[in-house]
Amino acid sequence: MHRHISTDRVRPAVARALLGGKTARLVAYLGLCAAYIQGGLVKLTDFPGAIGEMTHFGLSPAPLFAVLVIALELGASLMILCGWLRWLGALGLAGFTLLATLIALRFWNMPAGPERFMAANSFFEHLGLAAGLLLVAWLDMQQAPAS
Repeated sequence: MHRHISTDRVRPAVARALLGGKTARLVAYLGLCAAYIQGGLVKLTDFPGAIGEMTHFGLSPAPLFAVLVIALELGASLMILCGWLRWLGALGLAGFTLLATLIALRFWNMPAGPERFMAANSFFEHLGLAAGLLLVAWLDMQQAPAS
């Protein structure tokens, strides 16, 4: 007699085995932080370029904003990866992402065409990234012991 194994039980068990460990969580955090780490390192190693970027978006004083953005991108990423006040690092990057998206990707002000289409796609991708960071903050707060 052939015994059928329910896939309803196997799939969650396999998923838990693959994704339930600390390594999978670290890889996920690293993926969420990758753009911020890359952006912060690029700005740090090309500070005149970082100042130019701040100037391009009308942020003044540009050198101060460049330093603040570098510190936030790298510092908050490190907080998330190390687990030290992870919720705060995630909220910081979520807020930064939302603000930067509203400043840099104003697709609604663009004429119809490929540039507007690309800006709209990037806008909504960034909203998704901010939401993912909010989820990290929420999960971290759920796991924190009550004081």
